[in-house]
Amino acid sequence: MICIDNSANFGYDFSRVFAFYPQFSGNFPMTDAADFFRNRLYQMIDLLHPLAILASRMPWQELEASMASVLANRVRWGKKIEGSDLFRPISGIANPGSSGGRPRVSLRLMISLLYLKHAFNESDEGVVERWSETPTWQYFSGFAYFEHRLPCDPTTLIMFRKAIGEEGVEELLAQTINVALNLKLISPKHLETVIVDTTVQPKAITHPTYSKLLEVARDKLVEIAKKNAIPLKQTFVKEGKALRYQAGRYAHARQFQRMSKAVKRQSTIVRKLHSAIESKMTTLSEAVKGALAAPLARAQQLISQARIRRKWPASIRARRVRPMSSVRR
Repeated sequence: MICIDNSANFGYDFSRVFAFYPQFSGNFPMTDAADFFRNRLYQMIDLLHPLAILASRMPWQELEASMASVLANRVRWGKKIEGSDLFRPISGIANPGSSGGRPRVSLRLMISLLYLKHAFNESDEGVVERWSETPTWQYFSGFAYFEHRLPCDPTTLIMFRKAIGEEGVEELLAQTINVALNLKLISPKHLETVIVDTTVQPKAITHPTYSKLLEVARDKLVEIAKKNAIPLKQTFVKEGKALRYQAGRYAHARQFQRMSKAVKRQSTIVRKLHSAIESKMTTLSEAVKGALAAPLARAQQLISQARIRRKWPASIRARRVRPMSSVRR
């Protein structure tokens, strides 16, 4: 390990050594003379790259001017504290504002990172790591020399997005579209039609069975009755849960007759609760009746389907879900 004392350099100028060997410079800043031995980014990349062309056509000054007011420094006032000691009352200010601190990252760098993140579908951590390894991205961000370091902490991007809001992100997208129109890469007619991918995708729900849906319907009816202060003689909580587990075990053991008896009893319980709520709805207001019409109709539909058992069970929590065999490809 070599230790160099700056106060006693023995008459030798060590700045020449640090200029030729920057790995030994430690915390010493890189001088302008060392840039003579470094290649600029435009000499390292293809200037016909789309990002290189976009960097020269983007209105960076307009974007920075539009976001400068949002990101301006705010005056932070301290909190006044009053108290007293043994002799006299005292007052002071806690946490007064300070003009010091680390300087902010340049606006062009933050705007470039935000654009690159959305353009290449990267995360906050991924975009800063990839930026430190890609000369084209650094040229797009306005850098003159290659920097093999992270441009900022990934959390800085989160704070920047919160500061500019959705309007700032939309402004960046609008400027990008305007540049593409000026370069005649796209025509205005391409912006008139929106293409939406409607590919069928699986959904994370369990297979709807009559036993489970009837138990959900019973629980929903009891919840509706409690919310609207409708008295019920019985809620069938213990019996409903027991019947659901019983029907599942019978189905697993392929004892379908016993399973049918359990499902039939569940349907009877839901029908009793449905009738009890309907008979006591006369005292409720019209607005409450309108709100209860949809869940009661759904429960009645489930009761009728459980009795016939020919149609697909109508799921209460996901009504628009269909089995893959019934979807047209």
